[in-house]
Amino acid sequence: MFFQHLINGIIVGGIYAMVALGYSMVYGVLQIVNWAHADVLMFATFIGLILATKLNMPVLVMIILAAAFAAILGMSVERVAYRPIKSGNRKMAVLVSALGMSTFLQNLAQLIFGSTTRQFKAIESKTYMVGGLSISNLQILILVVTAIMLLILYILVYKTKVGVAMRACSVSVNNAKLMGINTNLIISGTFAIGAFMAGVAGILIGVYYSAVYPTMGYLLGMKAFAAAILGGIGSIMGSVLGGFIIGIIECLGAGYISPAYRDAFAFLVMIVILVIRPSGLMGAKRIDKV
Repeated sequence: MFFQHLINGIIVGGIYAMVALGYSMVYGVLQIVNWAHADVLMFATFIGLILATKLNMPVLVMIILAAAFAAILGMSVERVAYRPIKSGNRKMAVLVSALGMSTFLQNLAQLIFGSTTRQFKAIESKTYMVGGLSISNLQILILVVTAIMLLILYILVYKTKVGVAMRACSVSVNNAKLMGINTNLIISGTFAIGAFMAGVAGILIGVYYSAVYPTMGYLLGMKAFAAAILGGIGSIMGSVLGGFIIGIIECLGAGYISPAYRDAFAFLVMIVILVIRPSGLMGAKRIDKV
């Protein structure tokens, strides 16, 4: 049973990791929390549902198109809700704008798609027994796609010039401007990359649980944000680690204690870790000089 719960936790943790990366990347560059991130994920999942059920698109094409829509929506959110007010010391204004955009997207989804839960059965589920452990084709798909997405992101951030520009902006946007970097383009691209990964995660979680609804991003987004905080928000590797830890702890707690409290385990672990290490597991310690 332990290894079965461990496998389930790794699968769910991969989803949390992909969503957490969007929070972490945006915070690393702009020092703000994109609260509309999970609602962009929700919209992408609805688009994927329409592409799969109404247009009968192949699964791979459906995932790519839905994630591309999420990237465009993510850039639009940055352009409308954040860019006009992000300059200067306007942290509270940015926070209010982020919450307002999140509420707007949720209500817009209810207006367009309705408030009922829809089934998302783009892939027929099959279960295999391997060494006494049960694993489905959906879990294998999630694991493979998660690994591919994390590998692509690692190459993009650490092995390309775009990644160098992103890391430069995370250190100092003003200094990056002085070095000739188009910071607005890099910031918009950061939103797009994070939203693309969230869109992929939304499709996978929607197919996995066969449920799509306008508020689906709220709890998923909170857990992913907890994962980013746990790993050290702003740290890519920390967000990945935090996502897997949250997923594994959640599944182990649900299996050995009670499924009724599975949502509480993630936040309990986050609180304990932050009491011990406020910067997160892999977050950089900040030294305040007086």
